[in-house]
Amino acid sequence: MGSRIVATGRALPRTAVSNQELQRFMDTSDEWIKSRTGIGTRYTLRSGESLAEIATAASRTAIDRAGIKATDLDAIIVGTVSSEYTFPSFACQIQTQLGVDSIPAFDVAAACSGFVYALSVADTSMRAGDFRRVLVVGADALSTFVDWTDRRTAVLFGDGAGAAVLVSEPGTRGVLASLLRSSGRHWELLSCRATGVRGTLDSEVRRESEDAIKMKGPELFKIAVKSMEEVCRQVAKRAGIELDDVSLVVGHQANRRIINAVAERLGVAFEKVFINVDRYGNTSAASVPIALDEAIEQGRVHDGDLVMLNACGGGLTWGANLLRW
Repeated sequence: MGSRIVATGRALPRTAVSNQELQRFMDTSDEWIKSRTGIGTRYTLRSGESLAEIATAASRTAIDRAGIKATDLDAIIVGTVSSEYTFPSFACQIQTQLGVDSIPAFDVAAACSGFVYALSVADTSMRAGDFRRVLVVGADALSTFVDWTDRRTAVLFGDGAGAAVLVSEPGTRGVLASLLRSSGRHWELLSCRATGVRGTLDSEVRRESEDAIKMKGPELFKIAVKSMEEVCRQVAKRAGIELDDVSLVVGHQANRRIINAVAERLGVAFEKVFINVDRYGNTSAASVPIALDEAIEQGRVHDGDLVMLNACGGGLTWGANLLRW
């Protein structure tokens, strides 16, 4: 028995923030941001908004589309590094808001690779016979971790959540293979200390620079591109699939240049690559499920299609999932 995604959902904060709005209080411009990242706008939390509520809304959409009830779930697995609490887990917060009890609910901390990691964990457990229906969520609010005076990082991140319902079933459809990797020795390329305040864009309190996200962009770019190329090739080989047969690549939406570079190195036609980073920015663990949900909504995914998911994030972590829809 394998696992198959039968429904997805996404949810975002209420406020979209354009590049033009950022340049009002930051030394940047729409041209500067777009030329380096491809980002035009992003959604960010405002004071009083809750990422857990947004993640729950995405989860409810996926559950409703799956035609099941929350009480039918056997487990909830969340990829996130944005919980407001050390404990309980973010997954337990979603579980409570869904009105579910007793089933296991836990987090996977792999930064931007969080959803890819969580999906692999869910699939492995389902193949072992532990669960039959699993809710997998990717949710992050990295805009609350940035230094809003640092244009190198602050312009990159948006907030949001994406969710998927997996069911256990026989057959050739579903998750064909997953591969996860990490390299702790590169942790300084992308990191954030576990201290400091959560400063939303409209709050008076700001996160101190030393507690904000730190990123070494050029070095991270090189490793991210190389790592995602390699893991995509390896997971395709593990599944016995040729890359030419992949119908759609839904990668982590960190930066348009990274997405294009990975596609070029893989030899994948750009029309087979889904991109929405221009409208959402880098939503970390939420980016892959948000993009997947939007791709499905736009009719880019059909029965029998081979879909490649991939991501790279702080840790460093990276991984890929290959699905037959």
